Amino acid sequence: MGHGRSETMIWKRIFGRRRGEEEAFSLYRAVVAQARLPAFYLQGGVPDTVEGRFEMVSLHAFLVLRRLRAAGAEGRALGQRVFNVLFDDMDQTLREMGVGDLSVGKKIKALAASFYGRIGAYEDGLRANDHAVLADALARNVFGQAVAEGHAAMLADYVRQCDQALASQSADDIMAGHVEFVAPPESTDRADRLVAGN
Repeated sequence: MGHGRSETMIWKRIFGRRRGEEEAFSLYRAVVAQARLPAFYLQGGVPDTVEGRFEMVSLHAFLVLRRLRAAGAEGRALGQRVFNVLFDDMDQTLREMGVGDLSVGKKIKALAASFYGRIGAYEDGLRANDHAVLADALARNVFGQAVAEGHAAMLADYVRQCDQALASQSADDIMAGHVEFVAPPESTDRADRLVAGN
């Protein structure tokens, strides 16, 4: 999930992939590219740390997996492959950060548990159609103690827009490995307007 490492790893491994996995790699590359966009960190207030970048990759992976679940059995199968690529990338990241082999498995299990927890919280927020519920989940998970007023609300607005955009995107396109996200948050002024309800 580093600046250039994930893409390099993916393209190295893509030549050794099993048949049918190209779409999963393509979707994951789109997830990572979107999660890296500077606007999330400069204007959106997301902490520009390893943890902050993990949160943004997890958030966008959640959105793609949610859309794939709506595409039926084939979509769920592709979603599982995307999930596998995500955690393979995390495994490689931990190793490159110097985590020993004996500790990697435990850390991956912990990351998987936290990922599932985030999926549940974000699902609840979207399903409830309650902006405050979703913003609260994002405040806890993405921003932690560093959340500034308006940033969680702004990110919640972005997540809803992404979810709607993905829902309207052709299932055939997504199953082929093509996904399009909306533009990231642009400014804290936008966040302040969201908090004010304007």
